Amino acid sequence: MTDTNIWGTGRRKQAVARVRLVPGEGRITINDSDVDDYFPLAIMRERVLSPLRLTETLSDYDVYAKVHGGGISGQAGAVRHGVARALCVAQPEMRPRLKKVGFLTRDPRMKERRKYGLKKARKASQFSKR
Repeated sequence: MTDTNIWGTGRRKQAVARVRLVPGEGRITINDSDVDDYFPLAIMRERVLSPLRLTETLSDYDVYAKVHGGGISGQAGAVRHGVARALCVAQPEMRPRLKKVGFLTRDPRMKERRKYGLKKARKASQFSKR
């Protein structure tokens, strides 16, 4: 598929990333910042780049992502998920390879909602017999 804009939505925990792949030379921009500025930790940058490295398309696409919610780790995972899904749209033959490694699986863990009558999701006030 040679469409100029290839979209993929990635989610992890509370973070949501809208990822756009454009044929280019490998620039990665997240929330209008360079990936090195947005994710200062090398492990986070590696998590974002891993689907492109696996499919050997690191220098074929420019990645533009808008991400919000969650923490820095969840955001990196959401961008990875979005990049992997966009790669599946761009090159459907890459899907089995990405699926085998687990990049297309959404991490469903989220913060549990607070219940009424409790202080947090499961924390209750201290019980007193008398």
